[in-house]
Amino acid sequence: MNKRLIITCILTVSVAIFIAMPAAADSFNFSTGLPDGLIGTLSRPASAGILQTETADDFILSQTTMLNQATFRGLLPSGTPLSNIVDVEIEIYHVFPTDSANPPSGNVPARANSPADVEIASATRDGIAGTLKFNATSAGAFSVANTVVNGINKKPGQFTGGEGPASGEQVVISVDFTTPILLDPDHYFFRPEVQLTDGNFLWLSAPKPIGAPPDLQSWTRNDDLAPDWLRIGTDITEQGPFNASFSLTGQTTPEPSTLLLMGTGLLGLVGFTLKKAIA
Repeated sequence: MNKRLIITCILTVSVAIFIAMPAAADSFNFSTGLPDGLIGTLSRPASAGILQTETADDFILSQTTMLNQATFRGLLPSGTPLSNIVDVEIEIYHVFPTDSANPPSGNVPARANSPADVEIASATRDGIAGTLKFNATSAGAFSVANTVVNGINKKPGQFTGGEGPASGEQVVISVDFTTPILLDPDHYFFRPEVQLTDGNFLWLSAPKPIGAPPDLQSWTRNDDLAPDWLRIGTDITEQGPFNASFSLTGQTTPEPSTLLLMGTGLLGLVGFTLKKAIA
């Protein structure tokens, strides 16, 4: 048996595994772009005498992906210090009808392509709970042409036209997930909420980038409407559809079947080489 050949073969396979494995995990980046000033929509948790109100916008994963960070932009009332931001919560939703009652209640014009009734529990991250860390920075004065804050109603009263323009301070909220979010390939909705000691956080709209996946637009709901959702641009204002300003970063994760095939192929190479060496 040619021992030198065997050693060379084993070293070659080891190097191949070392090179191939990192290459299987690529970086993931998604962004809807910077705010366009068209609309700001409420997204806040419930508190004493205040309804929870949520806004969600969609993204697609073509591979199993580990999300590490998120960024989103909103509008704070003028003069609000960044220290008034006391918590940030992130939830991820499947697309209806997954995780939902089907048929739906009929309280909204449509549920097709909306977020699901309930969030993906394993993907929820919260600042107070310690599963995310957030940092807020000011991007200066900003204005929007329209807003949706309180006018979120069941049909037939879903159309309100919005609640008019607003001005304030644009804030950029960057989030690090202390426990990364692992998601399978699928279509999802991203929902951030920001809790202030006083006033409302309005999530700012943004254009969808060129070459983006099918767009399911921004949806909203409050506790009176839940578990249903309304399309902000189609149902409430009839000015859309709108998208929301956010970005996501992380790494794709190779599928177990891919790793198995890779390992089987490399083991086959070892066996073939050893067989030649013994012969």
